[in-house]
Amino acid sequence: MSTQVPAMEIAAAYELCEAVTRREAKNFAYGIRLLRPPERRALSAVYALARRIDDIGDGELPPDEKLTALQEVRKSIDPIDDDTDDPVLIAVADAGRRYDLPIAVFGEIIDGCEMDVIGTSYVTIEDLVGYCRRVAGSVGRLSLAIFGAREPERAEPLADALGVALQLTNILRDIVEDRGFGRVYLPSTDAEAVGCAPDLSGPPELVAKLVALECTRADAWFEEGLQLLGLLDGRSRACVAAMAGIYRRLLVRIEREPIAVTRGRLSLPMWEKGLVAARSLAGRQP
Repeated sequence: MSTQVPAMEIAAAYELCEAVTRREAKNFAYGIRLLRPPERRALSAVYALARRIDDIGDGELPPDEKLTALQEVRKSIDPIDDDTDDPVLIAVADAGRRYDLPIAVFGEIIDGCEMDVIGTSYVTIEDLVGYCRRVAGSVGRLSLAIFGAREPERAEPLADALGVALQLTNILRDIVEDRGFGRVYLPSTDAEAVGCAPDLSGPPELVAKLVALECTRADAWFEEGLQLLGLLDGRSRACVAAMAGIYRRLLVRIEREPIAVTRGRLSLPMWEKGLVAARSLAGRQP
């Protein structure tokens, strides 16, 4: 790629990916900007391609057209064409060469998005964790290739676990929005165990009981995944600590008032996200 794409074109491709990240990554951007410029550009490229996949799944096309569009993305990365003029793919290919990115892992993100499109339901927590590994654990593993880590064999499953923790928190935050898309992620066996309807209809108090149960599961994934911090260098550790810290604070807020997520999407104020990022850069634990 580097011998065929001019350096100025590669730089412009990265600039576009960074712009996408600043505009769309409302939480992740706080961590990404703590990285050194080369790693920041590479991770922005990963985010931009993951965002493209996600936007197809959440878009307004009919399901069959979404699946076709996702298949086109799958073809475009297997492998990435040296002659591509797509700036996101140019940046991903360059990052792939520099950091030995496991490009095939993007296929797992597409797998997860296809599960959304076809309306996959989740009976057990193991089913849901499998989905989370595809759409978020995969991003953790891609990111780890950029960060580098001591004890890579130990770091990879921890990065995957942290991705699961973040995705479970996303799911708990977005239950109203997701239900509008016709999606219910929380496992039906857990819903039945607390007396909640699997489709989350019925009294909000019962939905809150289910949310409280799933918060304990997300906590456990955070406890495991945050062990990754000790295997990363300073800037990478700050980046991951900021991302994880923002989501963990959000989870704490949901734990304090589970019923709040039945009324709409929760978020942290910008000042609090900035505080988490500053603490992370200073080496404080999330």
